[in-house]
Amino acid sequence: MLRSEDAAIHYEAVGVIGNLVHSSPNIKKEVLLAGALQPVIGLLSSSCSESQREAALLLGQFAAADTDCKVGLNVHIVQRGAVGPLVEMLQSPDAQLREMSAFALGRLAQDTHNQAGIAQGGGITPLLKLLDSRNGSLQHNAAFALYGLADNEDNIADLIRVGGVQKLQDGEFSVQPTRDCVAKTLKRLGEKIHGRVLSHLLYLMRISEESVQRRVTMALAHLCSPDDQKTIFVDANGLSILLELLESSNLNHQRDSCVALCKLAEKASSLSPVSAGPLSPISQVYLGEQLVNNPTLSDITFLIEGKRFYAHKICLLASSDAFRAMFDGGYKEKDAKDIEIPNIRWDVFELMMRYMYTGSVDVNLEIAQDLLRAADQYLLEGLKRLCEDTIAQDIRVDNVSLLYDLSEAFNAVSLKNACILFVLENFDKLHSKSWYGDLIKRVLPEMRSYFVRTLSRPAESDVGQHVA
Repeated sequence: MLRSEDAAIHYEAVGVIGNLVHSSPNIKKEVLLAGALQPVIGLLSSSCSESQREAALLLGQFAAADTDCKVGLNVHIVQRGAVGPLVEMLQSPDAQLREMSAFALGRLAQDTHNQAGIAQGGGITPLLKLLDSRNGSLQHNAAFALYGLADNEDNIADLIRVGGVQKLQDGEFSVQPTRDCVAKTLKRLGEKIHGRVLSHLLYLMRISEESVQRRVTMALAHLCSPDDQKTIFVDANGLSILLELLESSNLNHQRDSCVALCKLAEKASSLSPVSAGPLSPISQVYLGEQLVNNPTLSDITFLIEGKRFYAHKICLLASSDAFRAMFDGGYKEKDAKDIEIPNIRWDVFELMMRYMYTGSVDVNLEIAQDLLRAADQYLLEGLKRLCEDTIAQDIRVDNVSLLYDLSEAFNAVSLKNACILFVLENFDKLHSKSWYGDLIKRVLPEMRSYFVRTLSRPAESDVGQHVA
């Protein structure tokens, strides 16, 4: 009956056999031993869409066989010509045909023998398109099939080359099981990015057309191991591809680049904290809180806003290269007893001195910028970091450009890094601002330096071993 030329007959036959197979593993075995597989595959090309649908459903049930017939069955299904018609059905205007073919391919794709064949048969692109469906079952079947295909290393480059990673990341999935399946697929893809798979992707980054280079680079930003970031983005120039996208006229490209760069920074910081540069190597001598502005044993006096501030040279020499140069060099202040400080407020100077006497101070937002200027003037790197950390907590859309200028003016590397990350993380809020384009042009060179430095530094454990 399955081979009947009468559509009504083979539709009834495949429907009845489907019900029988669904009811019992033993009947499933009997059906397969009776030779039903090939005529069912033949019905995939039938002019009767109902028979096509039932045949695809039945093949999906065969592929999940829990009988002795499972051994080699999936291979037989693919070898006997099922993949081509199933892939064609994925693109049918009939939603039910699309759903049943995705169901069958999803079951087949869980077997390692079928994964390369489905991909080579053109299944990846139509399955990715089905992720846009508003039909929850259809969407889930497609996601499940892609999960299976991602298990085969030979499919990884093809999935990435056609934009599969972006599709999986950006899709709107209607039910939680589908979201879970997509998350597992992305995780599986990430686990495959090494060895020959990574070598092939790096090759695509070098020789492919611009759109493929872009997809591969952004996918690697999300999926690669932190240990491979330098190879991909510094040595293989992936960073340049991402930074060029920031200046693209295409907002989606700009947004994708920002997200990818944020992911890179996140991965790099998981290896070891981002270093903003070395602190001053000079030894510290902390005289303590009780000697701040205390005339006891004071051997130097500063005049700030007409008031005297008592200090001790030994503390200043040990804390600041600027004070060391002042007192040891040929400056007029070397032998002076009273030194006028004309450009720093009393409260700022007092807090700066308190830091030099104790090694720590609480920096509030109201005084942080003025204290940063003073710390930069007197080469107090530790105090600069405290000020930068405080200022960075207040970076907003309306002040990020000004704070970036501030960081450049006083070589505040940590604050500059924070501004760079804020720009990347807040693209959707910033891109419509009239000054955004100018800000990006100014930030790009520093952004490049930041990422080259960040991605090139060794992991914390490696540093520890080297020091040891």
